[in-house]
Amino acid sequence: MTLLLLGAVLLVARPQLVPSHPAVSGPGPRQQELLRKVGTLQEDTREGAAANGSTKQLPQTIIIGVRKGGTRALLEMLSLHPDVAAAENEVHFFDWEEHYSQGLGWYLTQMPFSSPNQLTVEKTPAYFTSPKVPERIYNMNPAIRLLLILRDPSERVLSDYTQVLYNHLQKRKPYPPIEDLLVRDGRLNMDYKALNRSLYHAHMLNWLRFFPLGHIHIVDGDRLIRDPFPEIQKVERFLKLSPQINASNFYFNKTKGFYCLRDSGKDRCLHESKGRAHPQVDPKLLDKLHEYFHEPNKKFFELVGRTFDWH
Repeated sequence: MTLLLLGAVLLVARPQLVPSHPAVSGPGPRQQELLRKVGTLQEDTREGAAANGSTKQLPQTIIIGVRKGGTRALLEMLSLHPDVAAAENEVHFFDWEEHYSQGLGWYLTQMPFSSPNQLTVEKTPAYFTSPKVPERIYNMNPAIRLLLILRDPSERVLSDYTQVLYNHLQKRKPYPPIEDLLVRDGRLNMDYKALNRSLYHAHMLNWLRFFPLGHIHIVDGDRLIRDPFPEIQKVERFLKLSPQINASNFYFNKTKGFYCLRDSGKDRCLHESKGRAHPQVDPKLLDKLHEYFHEPNKKFFELVGRTFDWH
């Protein structure tokens, strides 16, 4: 109930976190009513909770993206921490109208049970590139801490294509080669959604209209793959968690070709769908991709005040 009252106060006060923040509409009457019901729903979940007093809470942290950036790996690694309770599935509350229309009460039901000292985390990679999401999350909790994991934009495009390709193959449906999607009339196809998702600068600008940069921690997805422990340490510090995750929690699986997790003596790896080999692409087409992302990447580096080892 304390969390509900604090959330309500924050929604009413609406502090000006970003100097350039535009005027945004607050929650309507129906949304306000659902906010009042959240406390009741939390009480209801306590009745069926475990003996340790765990209940369901709205997330204090959200992994907002990016698609094919390593969000599942980040969530699994973060779940090694005893003070983290993670939603198992992508909730798609803020970007799917059929979910958002059901209000925060529905959102709360999608969260895991957690104890009072745990952080509740959910991840939905589509949030980062969805125009309506930043304002909606801000209206829920302007003080929330956000995690954004990014990879080299060109590699992210190839991973995006690979995922869709395998989804089609599993359903025995045809899917065109990547060259047919990336190129139109001899030029890069600007209508290809995978390209747009890798324009990090444009999407980040939208988030910074509502949240200060200090509330968004950017995880280097390429480094997380190569050497996960230092990256997860940074996440622990950003979330103000005690340092509980150790280097011994990670081991390199030579068969899979990436790091797996070791938790309480048990080993577990990401699903076989992760780490799939990308399709062979003509080097000239790769050069076009790298050239296309060169300027947007420079703008992104300037925007966030750091650089990444991207082409």
